[in-house]
Amino acid sequence: MTGKIVPKKLAKGVDICATDKYFYIIRSDLNCYMKSTSFHSGEDLSIFKLHPACRDGDHYLGHKADLFYIIKGNSYRRVSNMNTDGDAVVYTLHPKCQGGDHYLSAYDNFYIIYQSRGVYRKTKNMHEDTDSVEYPLHAKCKDGLYYFGTTLYYYFLKPQDEWGFQYLRSTDFSKNENSESFSFHPSVISFLPGGLSITKGPAFGNWVCIKTISNDSDSPVQWEKKITKTIGYEKEKMSSLEHNWNVSATVSVESGALTAAIAKTQFSMTAEYGGSSVNTDRESWNEATQVEETVTITLQPKHKIYIWTYQLGLGKEPVLHCRDMRILNTSTPPTDNPLPPAAK
Repeated sequence: MTGKIVPKKLAKGVDICATDKYFYIIRSDLNCYMKSTSFHSGEDLSIFKLHPACRDGDHYLGHKADLFYIIKGNSYRRVSNMNTDGDAVVYTLHPKCQGGDHYLSAYDNFYIIYQSRGVYRKTKNMHEDTDSVEYPLHAKCKDGLYYFGTTLYYYFLKPQDEWGFQYLRSTDFSKNENSESFSFHPSVISFLPGGLSITKGPAFGNWVCIKTISNDSDSPVQWEKKITKTIGYEKEKMSSLEHNWNVSATVSVESGALTAAIAKTQFSMTAEYGGSSVNTDRESWNEATQVEETVTITLQPKHKIYIWTYQLGLGKEPVLHCRDMRILNTSTPPTDNPLPPAAK
């Protein structure tokens, strides 16, 4: 298994949380979130739109059956539904509860992970810091990419090992008691930032020769023809991502728009996380179609020209056919990347 999941510290507005019955992946960058009864089996995968007031949080945590806490800076918003912003109230974080690397809820308490210090803080109330105490993190629980919890368990997403990406379940982060690992279902991995590099393969960009023209005569030739090239998004190749997803109509009216957004985000990531570090906003993300472009050139005697177009793909499959076209007198493809760099 290749590819890497982007850790929470590098993914603004992205987090994993849980309540008693469901697990959630929040993707503020996509303006939506996934809900599931099991990340391992990929059951009941539903995707909903995030309410504008619930986007771009620094941290997300679920509490008991139906409450969510969204932390921004030194305050948090508590809601009963992230799709509707139901029953929203806002509180300040107690000074001793600020600055955590991860937040979660379990056993009717709140837990704040301070990875740099190797400790976690338990409290009954993040506004008042009631009944708080700190514990050391067990060595095997220090390197989580994401942390989340339910009433009975703590969880964290482990860095990749020989078994790929897994999440660990434990009853004690300080002793790593009753720990057990679970693999992610591919349909869940694909929704995580960087996940397409695991399920589809890392991104690539290359130039493809779509036409070769020769002048075998002894005289220059004026050549004018329409070149047919492909532009747009290979929606059908990516449609398998949504086979196990129940996508709410509020997320996207047009089929394929969500997978396009996920692919666009994947291409913008660095090579470390399976991306190409490019911005594809100016490219056509409509269904791939063939278009004609008139080319007029003077071809010298005994010469050839080569017409190249640029494409982006995942694994071995082209996904996005770009607008750029180059006419060269060499069979060696261009070496530059015609797309602008992604914002850092």
